[in-house]
Amino acid sequence: MRHWKDKPLELEDISQLLWAAQGITDARGLRTAPSAGALYPLEIYLVAGRVSRLSAGVYRCRVLQHEISAVTVGDVRRDLCQAALQQQSVAKASVTFALCAVYRRVAVKYGERAVRYAHMEAGHVAQNICLQAVALNLASVAIGAFHDRQVHRLLQLAPDETPLYLIPVGRPL
Repeated sequence: MRHWKDKPLELEDISQLLWAAQGITDARGLRTAPSAGALYPLEIYLVAGRVSRLSAGVYRCRVLQHEISAVTVGDVRRDLCQAALQQQSVAKASVTFALCAVYRRVAVKYGERAVRYAHMEAGHVAQNICLQAVALNLASVAIGAFHDRQVHRLLQLAPDETPLYLIPVGRPL
């Protein structure tokens, strides 16, 4: 889906989507998506535009606390759209999830296979977000076409974070 209603998402929907992406599923800290060696190399950012009870801005997901923390305030969806090769679904979606990898977390154990394991995990997480969106009567699209440096700068990522995927979500037409 690349077209959305101009209607906000509920904060509860965002919470459920984030849980589906990387929620804790047991006392050992295992999560909803498989991870090589349970090393969890992904960081998830939320680019919010239209969410009830949440200001527009960029947020970092804090998985262990099941919360988000503000990175920047203000609607950056148009800038993210520009970084994503003018894909309007990014500008028009209520939110976009950005999946980013920290390869060293996996490289410690798996060496040169770290990159492929992080990419596999990003696929699992993206699938969980998209499936949960459908279950919530929402729509999503997975986007891999974007300028890495622009996304990195816009989301204010740490130097060792690499953006992998953008997943806009909104209410379907």
